Amino acid sequence: MTNTPDIIWTPAASTEEGARNARELFTRIFGGEAEGVWRAPGRVNIIGEHVDYNGGPCLPIALPHAAYVAVRPRPDRRVRLVSPQTVDAVDELNLDTIGPAGSEGEVKGWAAYLVGVAWALEQAGYGPLTGFDIALWSCVPLGAGLSSSAALECATAVALDDLAGLGLAGTVEAPNKEGRGILVTASRRAENDIAGANTGGLDQSASMHCTHGHALVLDSRDMSVRQTPFDIAASGCELLVIDTRAPHQLVDGQYGQRRADCEAAAAILGVNLLVDVEDYEAAMTALADNAPEEDRERLQARTRHVLSEIARTKAFIDILESEPLLSEEKLQVLGGLMNDSHDSLRDDYEVTVPELDVAVDVARARGAYGARMTGGGFGGSVIALVKTEQAEEIARAVTEAFAERGFAQPHVFVATPADGAGRVE
Repeated sequence: MTNTPDIIWTPAASTEEGARNARELFTRIFGGEAEGVWRAPGRVNIIGEHVDYNGGPCLPIALPHAAYVAVRPRPDRRVRLVSPQTVDAVDELNLDTIGPAGSEGEVKGWAAYLVGVAWALEQAGYGPLTGFDIALWSCVPLGAGLSSSAALECATAVALDDLAGLGLAGTVEAPNKEGRGILVTASRRAENDIAGANTGGLDQSASMHCTHGHALVLDSRDMSVRQTPFDIAASGCELLVIDTRAPHQLVDGQYGQRRADCEAAAAILGVNLLVDVEDYEAAMTALADNAPEEDRERLQARTRHVLSEIARTKAFIDILESEPLLSEEKLQVLGGLMNDSHDSLRDDYEVTVPELDVAVDVARARGAYGARMTGGGFGGSVIALVKTEQAEEIARAVTEAFAERGFAQPHVFVATPADGAGRVE
C-alpha cells in the first residue's frame, strides 16, 4: 500500500520576514545597506478569466504572498540584480542599452521584468533614472498562475517611484489611484515589450490597486477600478488555492493564439473588443456566416467563453455588492458561477490541463461550493470556495488524487485579500 503524502501547506511569509530576507540578501551580495524595501503581492482572480484583453470586467484579490525588493540607487546607469537563485551569477545591465524583446538590447530571463519597468517609466517621460542595485526575495509561488512576474514588476515600480521622488504611488494607506495607474501601465509594458509576454493589465492592476479585505472590480475597457468588500470568512467560508505544480507558461504561443482568436472574432463582428458585442445570438450567427470555415467552430467557442464569462463576472460582482454577508443561497450561486467559468475555460477556451481538471472535480465532489482554474491556464492553480471546516479535507482529497495519478504533489494555502504594492521599510 502506498502511503498518502502529507498536505503541503505554503502560507505566506510575514512582511517582516520578507523584508528581512531581501535586506540580508542585498547586504551579502552588494555590501552596505539598501535604501529601503518595497513589496508587491501576487494575485488570485476570483472570476473573469481571459476577458481583460477583451475589455471585460475582472475580480481579483491580492495575496499575502508577495515579492520584496531591497534597493539602493547608484550614481551611474548600471543595474545589478540578484535573487536567491542567482547569487553565483549576479545580473549586470545598463539602462542605456535596454531594448524591447527581439531588439539588439533584448534582456533575457527574470531581469527583464525588473529593468523593463525602468525602461517603461523613461519611455513615459519619467526620467532619466539612475541605475540601482536590487535584491529580490519572493514567496509568490513561481509558475502557479498567481502573477509572480507582476509582483516583481510592481515592487520595482513603487521602489523606483519612491527613490526618484516621482510621487505616483502615494502610500498603501493613502494610495494615489491615478499615479498607480501610470505605474500599472509601466509594469505592463515591461512584461509586454521587454519580457515579451503579451498579457493584459489584470495582474499589474491587482498588485498595485488591491486593498486588504476587498476584491478589486477592474473594468478592463478603461482600466478603472473600485473596491468591493470580500470577507467570506464572515460567512464561514475560505478561498482555498491549490497550486497544481503543473508548469504555467504564457510565452509558448498558446496565450497569444487565444488573443489572436478573439481579435479575429471581433473583426468579423465589427467591434473593437468582444465586450462591445450586444447580442450574443446575433454574434454566433454572424461568426457562423462569415468566419473562415476552418476557423469557424474555434472562433465561436472562444467568443462564447468570453461573452459568457463577462456575464458571469458581472453577476458575481452584483451579488458581492448587494450582500456582503453571504447567505447559503448566495454562496451556492457564486459557486455555480465559478463552476460554469471553469467548464467554459475547459471546453470553449481549451486552456486547462489534466491537473487543473482533476483538482476542480475532486474539490466539487468533496463539497466545495465551486471550483475553477485561475490565471492564464495551461498549468497553474485552482481556487475553491469552501466551508472553513472543509478546507483541510478537500486539500487532502486533492493530494490523494494527485498521488494516485502520478502527478506532482500540489501545494495549498488559504487566500485572504491583502494590500497592494508599497514601501515596507
